[in-house]
Amino acid sequence: MALIPLSARGTPREIGRALGVFGAERLRRMVMPTPYWAHTVAQAGTDRVRAMEAAARAHLPAVMEEIEGLAEGLGLPFAQVFAWCCRGDLRDDVPEGCTTVMVPGAPRVIAHNEDGGPEEVNDCGLLRANPTGAPGFVAFLYPGSVPGTAFGVNDAGLVVTVNNIRARDKPPGVPRMALGRAMLACRTLDAAVALIRSVPRAGGFHFAMAQAGDPRLLSVEFTGAQVSVEVLTAPAAHANHLIHPGMATLPQRVTRSSADRQARADALLPGAAPLAVLQDAGGPGLPILRRDPADPDEESTIVTLVATVDDAVTAAIHAPGAAAAEVRLRVATGRLEVL
Repeated sequence: MALIPLSARGTPREIGRALGVFGAERLRRMVMPTPYWAHTVAQAGTDRVRAMEAAARAHLPAVMEEIEGLAEGLGLPFAQVFAWCCRGDLRDDVPEGCTTVMVPGAPRVIAHNEDGGPEEVNDCGLLRANPTGAPGFVAFLYPGSVPGTAFGVNDAGLVVTVNNIRARDKPPGVPRMALGRAMLACRTLDAAVALIRSVPRAGGFHFAMAQAGDPRLLSVEFTGAQVSVEVLTAPAAHANHLIHPGMATLPQRVTRSSADRQARADALLPGAAPLAVLQDAGGPGLPILRRDPADPDEESTIVTLVATVDDAVTAAIHAPGAAAAEVRLRVATGRLEVL
């Protein structure tokens, strides 16, 4: 693992510019030559994308300022960058995975495999941000994107991890990536859930969320049509499809990898430790720990996060399959430190 450390502070636009400078060369090298990029940015300026922009400006203006700064730092037209930030809302076959394990109790544990394109393994960042007027945070960062699409921990002790949901119901609304970014600015679990419920949503995600000092561990699924919030009372796992009662029957695309990872994690829980579940490469189907260049979803595990939450937050970031952590974080009394 080689997450690249970067820091940013200031207004949303200033932070966005720093993200763009970080991602400019990497995006041009890794992403812009791909059909995925071409297909996505070809939709810039369409009625659907304009409606998503209007919704995001109305409900999440600070996030939109950050995306404007991102475009400036990347040196690309805003319309293209915004469309790229809507990519998961524009199609249901995006090659994005991830697996999360959630263990309630005292302490609570959220563990997460961040899976991405094999070409991204050495080009992703670990962002330490200090936004003006909002909690500081540390978050995983894909080049050319805003944070909030993988995992993050903020100064308020809020931990959020993100899983792609390939929902087929995609009405015009706030892009899910913008909503994920907004989670990192929330100071409480209740504020985060209220925000998810209050905005029109253009696509689907799963969030696992916990906060220092709050005994709850939340599993949140949402699509453009519905939101489901479960307060977990037993260990649970989540891959990349809707599984909550009332949500699992909604129109969605379930890949073989997502189905196999969900089934394997369910079989290992509750007996196995969260890190052991996420590092598992066994089972009858496609593995949880993803290392195969022939993965049918074109994904590899980039890093594993294990966050332990009680009155404080301690988090460890592991290279795929590694027992020892390469990075450790701690949040206590409103102060977040990278150890």
